[in-house]
Amino acid sequence: MSRPRVLFADDHRLIREAFVRLVEPECDVVGAVADGLALLTEVPALRPDIVVADIAMPLLNGLDAARQLRKDAPDVKVIILTMNEDADLAAEAFRVGVSGFLLKNSAASELLQAIREVALGRSYITPMATRGLVENLLHVTEPIVRPVELSVRQREVLQLLAEGHTMKEIARLLKITPRTVAFHKYSMMELLGAKTFAELIQFALRGGVVKTYPA
Repeated sequence: MSRPRVLFADDHRLIREAFVRLVEPECDVVGAVADGLALLTEVPALRPDIVVADIAMPLLNGLDAARQLRKDAPDVKVIILTMNEDADLAAEAFRVGVSGFLLKNSAASELLQAIREVALGRSYITPMATRGLVENLLHVTEPIVRPVELSVRQREVLQLLAEGHTMKEIARLLKITPRTVAFHKYSMMELLGAKTFAELIQFALRGGVVKTYPA
């Protein structure tokens, strides 16, 4: 089997460089970009087989980028990276059409394992995020369409949640307490009638709360 062509997308330069060094013995690294829009721009020119993308990227988050790639470059496989261990987020990522889901604190060798599996046409999910995933995938719910109005702060929290940030990270970014972040999260779930975090993320992605790539 030929060496897979891999494109990395992560807004942290040190992480990008570390990933490149890690996979170079087995892969042809065709590029590394720092945001979701750059990722979509470079894919047609660089023609990767596999994209490894962080969820929490500026300009366009990893889930929206994967969703757009599924339309524009369906042969390109996507492996998502995140710090968030929530199985609901993993379930939503696979519904979007990714082929792999990894946590950034997974063992470094796991990235190579994921690339090998995805290159063979299989899916890969880190064992650290499998709890509850099967149940979430089997219970796909209709997108929430209630005509609700979220506050500016709620939209900020929802944007960051959808990008894969943890509640502690959101608290730091917005200069509020983790308890306040949790209050906004569960208030939005109640307001929207969302029973799971995945439903909340579906609302964010399909309801225009999260910034998306212009068609």
